[in-house]
Amino acid sequence: MLAFLSREAERLICAVLFLGMTLLGFANVVVRYATNYSLASSEELLTNGFLLLTVFGAAIAARQGQHLAVTAVVTMLPRGLARAVVLLSVLLSVGLLLASSWLAWQSLTTLYDNGLTSYALGIPAWYYQAAVPFAFLLIAWRFVQHTVEEFRLAGSDHA
Repeated sequence: MLAFLSREAERLICAVLFLGMTLLGFANVVVRYATNYSLASSEELLTNGFLLLTVFGAAIAARQGQHLAVTAVVTMLPRGLARAVVLLSVLLSVGLLLASSWLAWQSLTTLYDNGLTSYALGIPAWYYQAAVPFAFLLIAWRFVQHTVEEFRLAGSDHA
């Protein structure tokens, strides 16, 4: 079970988020058309749900190697140089993700220290941001996992 969660955590998170967001959006539409009122908190919850869905979805893409990449130059390079360029690209990408995680953590601690509350539900605003620094770390980890797998496959293909 733990192995499954370590492999598929972000998929499970995205599925639960998407299901919850769909149900909330549907409930809001039903309430709006049935009563001419809307659920004020739905906008807040859906906006923050999209944020989380985006970062955890990026982790899925990184794990599968479906992140944005320009490979035209790399494919024209000799094998050794191409591997070096790919490795540099991975190091820079992971560095950017680690910096993003650190900045998201700083934002989270600022929200926590300020005691800011959300406008619709009045809950601490940091609740919505709590997963973001960890999601950036997960994206970096999945990126590294995919790269290691690709290098192993490339090494076994030419062995």
